[in-house]
Amino acid sequence: MVRYVANKFFYMLLSLLILISATFFLMKAIPGDPFQAEKKVSAEMKARLMEQYGLDKPLYVQYFKYLGDITTGDFGISMKKLNQDVSKIISDTFQTSLKLGLVAIVIAVVVGVLLGMLAALYHRKLIDNVAMILAVLGMAVPSFVFASLLQYYLAEKAGWFNVIGFDKPLDYVLPVIALSAQPIAFIARLTRSSMLEVLHADYIKTAKAKGLNWFTIMFKHVIRNGILPVVTYVGPMTANIITGSVVIEQIFGIGGIGKVFVESITNRDYTLIMGVTIFYGVILMVARFITDIAYVMIDPRIKLSGGKEG
Repeated sequence: MVRYVANKFFYMLLSLLILISATFFLMKAIPGDPFQAEKKVSAEMKARLMEQYGLDKPLYVQYFKYLGDITTGDFGISMKKLNQDVSKIISDTFQTSLKLGLVAIVIAVVVGVLLGMLAALYHRKLIDNVAMILAVLGMAVPSFVFASLLQYYLAEKAGWFNVIGFDKPLDYVLPVIALSAQPIAFIARLTRSSMLEVLHADYIKTAKAKGLNWFTIMFKHVIRNGILPVVTYVGPMTANIITGSVVIEQIFGIGGIGKVFVESITNRDYTLIMGVTIFYGVILMVARFITDIAYVMIDPRIKLSGGKEG
């Protein structure tokens, strides 16, 4: 297990280095600079700003200096937000996205798995049909359309919730529903498909023939094996939800990290773009790493090298 973890950790660091390098050089390849939109800045002031942020130095010097800085935890100062540290901006905005994301993840996994299990257990019956219709609608309707419908009917017309804002417990309801709708639909379909395959497997028939009770078969064999594809999906889904949905955050007026990332790209804020990209990459890679470990622990047939036993 130690060797497996070390191997995964090494490739995670290598992937992070590739991500940082690719983002850095692609960002620098785009024509222009962060101060080109500042109409009132004189040429002399612009030159001073370029010198202050090290943008006047050769590209390879900027690159290695940035690598050296981030190894010490220094992500620099925002080029657009006056005297604001990039790490603090990420920390402050991520708290909002994390609160929203954790609730959405729990709802998505619980509701999605339950719908998928019911659909599999009552295959080709009313429950199965209703669950799959809901799943198809959840995947087909874009999140921004669904969010707008929720705002119009449940907030504007019914008056049950606030249209925008994220201050009270009830303010979580509409953003969480909008954010978790598509993951619920995907998890439900994934769970249904996987559990149907497991329910018709030979070892389940053997367990029934041995006289094992229904609960033992379900929880020891069906759920444990049927949940594996869901575990694989939950890792990347967790990273995507936690780091914030740009559309959902903007529709409901939530100042999360997704909104900050869009603003940084629009403003060509190099340090903030790099900081948020690295942060997102770390979250995604850690989620994937945890998923791989969980996958091995759930299914002992999977070798620590990543393959399956013959």
